[in-house]
Amino acid sequence: MRLKVGFIIRSLLFIGTFLGLLVLWSSLSPKPNDDNPFEKRDDGVLPKGDLADQFKPVVPWPHVEGVEVDLNSIRLKHGGANHPHNPDQQPNQKQVIQQQYVTFKPHTQAYTSPVLKKGILGNFEPKEPEPLGVLGGPGEGAKPFVLGPEYKDAVQTSIKEFGFNMVASDMISLDRTISDIRHEECKYWHYDDRLMTSSVVIVFHNEGWSTLMRTVHSVIKRTPRKYLAEIVMIDDFSNKAHLKERLEEYIKQWNGLVKLFRNEKREGLIQARSIGANKANKGQVLIYLDAHCEVGINWYGPLVAPISKDRTVCTVPMIDSIHGQSFTINPQGGGDKDGFARGAWDWSMLWKRVPLGEAEKKLRKTHTEPYRSPAMAGGLFAIERDFFFELGLYDPGLQIWGGENFEISYKIWQCGGQLLFVPCSRIGHIYRLQGWQGNPPPAHIGSSPTLKNYVRVVETWWDDYKDYFYASRPETLTLAYGDISDLKRFREEHRCKSFKWFMEEIAYDIPQHYPLPPKNVEWGEIRGFESSYCIDSMGHTNGGNVEIGPCHRMGGNQLFRINEANQLMQYDQCLTRGGDNSAVII
Repeated sequence: MRLKVGFIIRSLLFIGTFLGLLVLWSSLSPKPNDDNPFEKRDDGVLPKGDLADQFKPVVPWPHVEGVEVDLNSIRLKHGGANHPHNPDQQPNQKQVIQQQYVTFKPHTQAYTSPVLKKGILGNFEPKEPEPLGVLGGPGEGAKPFVLGPEYKDAVQTSIKEFGFNMVASDMISLDRTISDIRHEECKYWHYDDRLMTSSVVIVFHNEGWSTLMRTVHSVIKRTPRKYLAEIVMIDDFSNKAHLKERLEEYIKQWNGLVKLFRNEKREGLIQARSIGANKANKGQVLIYLDAHCEVGINWYGPLVAPISKDRTVCTVPMIDSIHGQSFTINPQGGGDKDGFARGAWDWSMLWKRVPLGEAEKKLRKTHTEPYRSPAMAGGLFAIERDFFFELGLYDPGLQIWGGENFEISYKIWQCGGQLLFVPCSRIGHIYRLQGWQGNPPPAHIGSSPTLKNYVRVVETWWDDYKDYFYASRPETLTLAYGDISDLKRFREEHRCKSFKWFMEEIAYDIPQHYPLPPKNVEWGEIRGFESSYCIDSMGHTNGGNVEIGPCHRMGGNQLFRINEANQLMQYDQCLTRGGDNSAVII
C-alpha cells in the first residue's frame, strides 16, 4: 500500500511539471502577427559596424550621480510610436522643470519683464536730486575725506579695532549723498511696479557705529517704502558698548521697521544669516547686506525684478569699493572695459573675478541687463525667501565664514536655479584695511574652520573635480569635515545636476583663466639644509618676493608643492626668478 501511494505522488509531480513546461512554452511562442525572432534575416537589414554600438538598451538606466533625468521625455522618445499621445498634452518646459525639481513651488507672482525706453527716464528713477546729509559736509557726494596728521594715532587705533578709519567715518553724515556711477543706460529702464517686497538682513559682530548705521540709513533713504517690509539686524554676540542699549534706543525712531535680534552665542556669519532668514518673515525676498555698505541710487528695482519674474533666480548687485580711509566710492577692477565681471575661483578655492566674455554678452539684447555668473562673493545678494528655505539655507555644518558663497552658488545652479549679476543695481562695500586685528573665531570652533568649509563644499558638490582641489590644497586630504550624508541626500532628492555639467555649461570660462592643476609629485615645506629656516611667501602674490623665515610647521605661506609639470607652486602662483635674477618671486 505504501509503495502504491509513493508511485501515485511521483506520477502526479511528473505530470504537473510537464504541463507547466507546456504552458510556459506556449506563452513564449510567437503569435502569427508577431515578428519571429528565430526567422532568418535578410543581410540587408543587419546592422553594419560594431555590434556594441548598434544594440543599445531602449531606455538607458539613469544611474549617473547628479544628472537629472526627464523620464517623460525618455518615454516619449522611445515609446512614442507604440504609445500614441495627444500632442496638446505634451508637457511644456515649465512643466518638465517642475517634474524635475518637484520640491520647488511654481512661480505665481504676476510680473512683466523690464523695458528699456531710451530717452525716457525710468519710472523708478528719482525725480529730483536726493537731499544732502549735511550741506557742504565731509564725504558728501562720496568725495574723498582726508584727515590731518594730528589724527594719525586715533585713525590707526580705529583701523586695528574695526578695519576702517572710523574717525573719519564718524564725521561723515549717516545720510550723506553718494556719486551715481551707474552706466547711463540704467537710467532708462522701466519696471513693473508689482515688485516683490523684501526683508533686508544685516548680520554684524562688533561693528563700528557709523559704518553700521550708515548701511541702515542708506537702505531706508533709497528704497521705495512700499517694498521695504523690514530691516532685520542680527547681532552675532557683540560685546561693544555702543551696540547694546544705545543701538536698541536708536532704532526706535523707525517704529518697528528696523528690528534687532541678538544671538546668545557667537554663531559666525554663515549660520547667523540662516538665523536671519528665520527671523525675517515679512518680505517675500531676502536681501543680505554686509554691515558696512551703502546702497546706490535706484538699487532696488533692478535687483528684485528678475526674482519677481522667476522665483528660482538669485541676484547679486554690482559691488563697488568704498575706500576704508577716505570713503570714496569706485567700481571694482577685474572686469571688462565696462567693469562687468563674472564670479569665479581658482582650484584652491580662492575667490576670483574674470571679465565677462563674448559668449555671455551674446545672450543679452541690451548692454546693462543681468547676466549669468557661476558664483558670487557672498556678502550681498537677493533671493526669494521660500526658495532659500527650499534649498535648505546654508549647509549647517559650515562654520563662521568662508566657502558659503560657493556652496550657495553651486546649489542654486546645479539644482535648477540661476545666479545673475545685475549691472544697474549698485551697492558700495567697505573693504577692511591692512592692520585690522580681525575677529577671531570662538574657542569652541577649533582650528581651520574655513578649510573645513571648503572640504565640505567640494565633497558635496564637485564630484570628481574635487581631485583638483586636493591637488591645490594637499594639506586638507586628512582634514575631518563631518557628516555630509544629508547634503548628498538633498542632491539626490532634488535631482541636481553634476559638477561636470556645471563646468561645461555655466563655468566653462574658468579653466581658461585658471587651468586645471596637474597632479602633485611632492608637497610640504622647503627647509634649508641643516637649518630651521624655510621659504616663506609672506602672503605675497603676483610678483612679490619670496623670503626666508623660521619654519613653523603650520603650512600656510610655507606650504609649497611640485607637480607633474615641474612647477613649484603655492595655491595658483608659481615660484620663479625675478627679472634681474637677484630674487625669487611668486
